[in-house]
Amino acid sequence: MHRWYNSGSTAETETLGREFAAGLVRGDIVAFYGGLGAGKTAFIRGVCGYFGIKEVSSPTFTIVNEYESEAAKIYHFDMYRITADLESIGFFDYTDGIILIEWFENIESFGITPTHTVRIEYIDENTRRVEIT
Repeated sequence: MHRWYNSGSTAETETLGREFAAGLVRGDIVAFYGGLGAGKTAFIRGVCGYFGIKEVSSPTFTIVNEYESEAAKIYHFDMYRITADLESIGFFDYTDGIILIEWFENIESFGITPTHTVRIEYIDENTRRVEIT
């Protein structure tokens, strides 16, 4: 399935994330594409909110944030600075939850096949175009 949405605010982007999360199950890998400030983390806040997780931040320096609720275990990766193989960061140890990967384009050559793809395009200060496949 291929869908396009327009978001006029961070709150709308988070709502799109919550709606998208309803279809996620353990083992899903979601690839996120979009430039700095596009809204990837806002969308992920929405995904996590659907599962009852309130505190979400970008794992830019930690590489991965782990979130857990009664409903789900979520691994939120930021691959912005990744240039080595995924083994070196323990990526393959995270198999018991939903995996959300920002900057997926930096690891495309490593052979990971996402279950879903979310592309967020910055239109202007308030507007984003979100493509979900």
